Amino acid sequence: MIVVDKIAWIRIENGLILSTLSAGKDVYYLPGGKRDPGESDLQTLVREVREELSVDVVLDTAEHLGTFQAQAHGMAPGSIVQMACYTSDYTGDLKPDNEIAELVWFTYADRWRSSPVDQLVFEHLHQAGLLK
Repeated sequence: MIVVDKIAWIRIENGLILSTLSAGKDVYYLPGGKRDPGESDLQTLVREVREELSVDVVLDTAEHLGTFQAQAHGMAPGSIVQMACYTSDYTGDLKPDNEIAELVWFTYADRWRSSPVDQLVFEHLHQAGLLK
């Protein structure tokens, strides 16, 4: 079994969650990415958010929301993505960078446009009353 270790940034504003579309992809993903060797969760979070969205995570506001597992989108059956999710404040202006083609703000109803593990996060946030 393959396990993909991923860190995601959960940014909710006015009941909407920030999501991204990478160039050449047809499924949206929560901002974040794979851990580099030796990186902590927060080091990965800071690096990925800066690379993808051109903003800086405010580390002293970072909080672990939860860790979610699901079938990895686009990979062989039995391949699992394990995604540790963090909320935090940020500084700077959100804009797509590097491989990110588009930033969107989704409601719970938009969850079907996201990867399976992201859909679990949407469900968790909806049940907590945090998503429109």
